[in-house]
Amino acid sequence: MKYIMTILTMLGFAVLMAIIFLYAQIRFDAYKIIDYTPKLTTQIYDRNGELVANLFDDENRLYVDFKDIPARVIEALIATEDTSFFEHNGINIEAIFRALIKDIHAMKMVEGASTITQQLIKNTVLTRQKTLTRKLNEAILAYTVESSLTKEQILERYFNHVYFGHGYYGIKTAAQGYFNKTLDALTIKEIAMLVGLPKAPSSYDPTRHMDLSLSRANQVVNRLYTLGWISEAEYTKATLEHPMVYDETLTRNKAPYVVDEAIKSLGAEYEDIKKGGYKIYLSIDLKLQQLAHESLNVGYKGMVSRLGKDVNSSELNGAMVVMENGTGNVLALVGGVDYAKSSFNRATQSKRQPGSSFKPFLYQKALDWGYSPLSEIPDISRTYVNSETDETWTPKNYENDFEGLITLKEALVHSRNLATINLLSLLGLDTVYKELKKDGFKSLTMDLSIALGSFGVSPLEYSSFYSMFPNYGVRTDPLLVKKVINRQGVEKVYEAKTQTITSPKQSYLMIDMMKEVVKRGTGRNAQVPGIEIAGKTGTTNSSVDVWFCGFSPDIEVITWYGNDNNTPLKKGETGGRAAAPAFKHFMTKYVELHPETTREFKMPEGVNARKVDGTTEFFTDVSPFPKTNTKQLKEEGGLIF
Repeated sequence: MKYIMTILTMLGFAVLMAIIFLYAQIRFDAYKIIDYTPKLTTQIYDRNGELVANLFDDENRLYVDFKDIPARVIEALIATEDTSFFEHNGINIEAIFRALIKDIHAMKMVEGASTITQQLIKNTVLTRQKTLTRKLNEAILAYTVESSLTKEQILERYFNHVYFGHGYYGIKTAAQGYFNKTLDALTIKEIAMLVGLPKAPSSYDPTRHMDLSLSRANQVVNRLYTLGWISEAEYTKATLEHPMVYDETLTRNKAPYVVDEAIKSLGAEYEDIKKGGYKIYLSIDLKLQQLAHESLNVGYKGMVSRLGKDVNSSELNGAMVVMENGTGNVLALVGGVDYAKSSFNRATQSKRQPGSSFKPFLYQKALDWGYSPLSEIPDISRTYVNSETDETWTPKNYENDFEGLITLKEALVHSRNLATINLLSLLGLDTVYKELKKDGFKSLTMDLSIALGSFGVSPLEYSSFYSMFPNYGVRTDPLLVKKVINRQGVEKVYEAKTQTITSPKQSYLMIDMMKEVVKRGTGRNAQVPGIEIAGKTGTTNSSVDVWFCGFSPDIEVITWYGNDNNTPLKKGETGGRAAAPAFKHFMTKYVELHPETTREFKMPEGVNARKVDGTTEFFTDVSPFPKTNTKQLKEEGGLIF
């Protein structure tokens, strides 16, 4: 007797544990539906609200609230899947008996009797297997869910969770994906096509089986007409309609280099960036992004044509960054000529030597420390000896000549290497180095070669430093992400950081000098009719890197070309020859798109002008007009270097 009691106790305990487990599992499954928090697609927009890309992991889902689901969409679903949806409590007993009779007659399960609530449960927490155990769990869960949620809440979850084929989860995603429409813009036939999809998403996918999709949709339309929910005229029109269906990529990524950088910059702050349903608004303009890509390829194709058999198309590449001067807004960012061939982002990840395009920063220091554009500096050759290694360095001008004495302006206009190195020596390497570090420059070499840009910098980073010129002395960090809105509607706004480097009047002196670079110097190929352009070319030793960094009063454009493996380009490829034409192409088209853009630089207070040999020269109290000139020095007994 004692043995029997023990067995009964154990059996009872086992049954109790099974009940507890089943109850816990049901509560857990019900909780997943009641407290519904699905994976949502994050969408990225440009500054004009145009979609740039969709971000998601394994489920591409755009959420729609019940109040935003058109009544006709709801009617179509109910008419097709569960006509008595608003009458039952999750289980349709009549439908169950009707299906049971058919199953008995066929001696197997051939017809289901699932309500919309049960279908939601099946798609959310249970398998699709037609087993008695699953159907029992489904029934219990249906009652649980119906007792916790309103009918509207159940429908909202259904429309957002169910798979509609082609990688689209939720009806809003499917409407935009298949038809490029919002829900309220759908026709009856389009609604019918969508409503008919969940039954067999792959079979009824209109991008692959249009005939089956239309046939299924006509069944839905017929059901609506049979119930009297649409008129005869609507029925006839819907039956004959053949909607336009789109077959686009799920991500719809129109600016992959930009999207990659946005994900990289936000990834640490938003770990669920690909499933959190964020709305990310960028500073870029998709029209300008396309124009930048086109312009970069104009320069690239020109180089390929000139290089001929010497071109290494697998290595030659480029990058372009377009930034709004005053705000730091990145209007376009292109990290290569073809993302499909290489996703490496040269605009942000590649550190290349800026060469002579760095010279304006050194000349700005000279201006701020008392030199004027007409101050003269020696343009002569010298040999420098490294005291530690005894190695010698004898830099040269690109033309392999020298001028003797030359003004700051002429040295910059014609990009004289020797004059620039001598200027750095006169200013003091240690002092200049420390000041440039304060300004934010990194990886600077502690030797005179920094005068020729002998350090690495990315085009995006460089755009920040170059902004100090058109911003009249204020450096502005590039801003790619403007704001992020989470699924609850909470908004976070981002702003660009700034740093004052020099005064407006001193900066204007440099603007004028860089305008001359474009008018008659190494940047002549960057001239754009009808608008003032300032800038500087950059060409490193053996033409490994070629740049043109230019700006108008409103925007700046940083352009770079080179081989990814750092091998030299063909002799003769310079910033003025290779990069400046790409800048010109962009700026010419930009002015056409934005005729309202500012055409002339404004002269700030504190800048004075004087005519010298018919040319207007500018000076300030910090950079006064020079009292002596080369002729006077010669008369006084020669030049002293």
